[in-house]
Amino acid sequence: MIPKYQQLADALRKQLTAGAFGGTGKLPTEEKLRGLYGVSRQTVRQALAVLEEEGLIRRRQGSGAYATGLHPDSAHNQIAVLLPSDSDYTYARLRSGLLVPLTKEGFAVSFYLTGYSIAKERLILESLCEKPPRGMIVEPVKNALPNPCLDLYERLWEQQCATVFLHGGYENFPPRPVLLDDDVGGGYLLAERLLALRHTRIGAVLCCDTRAGAHRYLGFARACAEAGVPCEDGRIGWYTSDQLFDLQKKQDTGFLADYISKKLGSCSAVICQDDEIAYWLVRELTHAGFHVPQDVSVAGFDNSFLCKFCEPALTSLARRPPETAGAAANALLALLRAERPAPVNFRWELIVRESTVSLS
Repeated sequence: MIPKYQQLADALRKQLTAGAFGGTGKLPTEEKLRGLYGVSRQTVRQALAVLEEEGLIRRRQGSGAYATGLHPDSAHNQIAVLLPSDSDYTYARLRSGLLVPLTKEGFAVSFYLTGYSIAKERLILESLCEKPPRGMIVEPVKNALPNPCLDLYERLWEQQCATVFLHGGYENFPPRPVLLDDDVGGGYLLAERLLALRHTRIGAVLCCDTRAGAHRYLGFARACAEAGVPCEDGRIGWYTSDQLFDLQKKQDTGFLADYISKKLGSCSAVICQDDEIAYWLVRELTHAGFHVPQDVSVAGFDNSFLCKFCEPALTSLARRPPETAGAAANALLALLRAERPAPVNFRWELIVRESTVSLS
């Protein structure tokens, strides 16, 4: 006959696997478990000791027992991370920032590259559906457009695959935890800075198929409108995620050269989608005979390592809080423990360097 403590451990294990302790991830008190299952306090403590030894719960002195989010079968404790690129620009920092906290909690982490391609994203999701991971962290692909992979995400969600979206979700998806950047506010902040430096002919180079690009444009245009400064279409350059992929893999800067030749002439300053675009734009400007910031000021987003590699050093916006990967890992761990993750909205802080200058 199976001992009572083992029967109780089995029952609680099933509930833990199904995420039954929603909201806080906290198990009922020993006294409540005793009443619910009609067993002794000793039986409850033995059952909890079994679950703690298996790594399924963590007991906090004076507080109680909490789910760790781990599955009883270690083979299921897999986390899939879908990122658009392994470019040095963000990949290394994201990889290390996700690996450390997730592996520390007992999860194995696998990285998948979508290559900014919805078709590749679909292939990855189809393979994951065959053996669903415990959780996923996803940086969206071309999320200014509806995503046709919702059916595969829904299959994974039916299998209790917790999911966190990084830097925005998909507009046609049901609500899911999303780590958001205040991109409208960021575009406004950069434009406000350049307007304060007496620039009235401000251009932009932005990504047309991401929500970040659209929102940064909106903030930039709003600041110009409030200042009574025209935001002219002829100064805005739009590029696609596919062109970004070619830039990262082949150093194909053709779309930036086109922007300089066709749209830069009327600009005294340019806001870029991020530091990567700003870095390559400065290089193209130098190649074309322009001087930054004497001829044109340039600013970007992310406050990345490229800011100091660029000559001159880039004015940029830094995320606050800065640990994007850590916030994503914490949000996913909260979901796996059946807790409600706190909403994360990254605000921007201006970091002024030498790539912008006053016209006065």
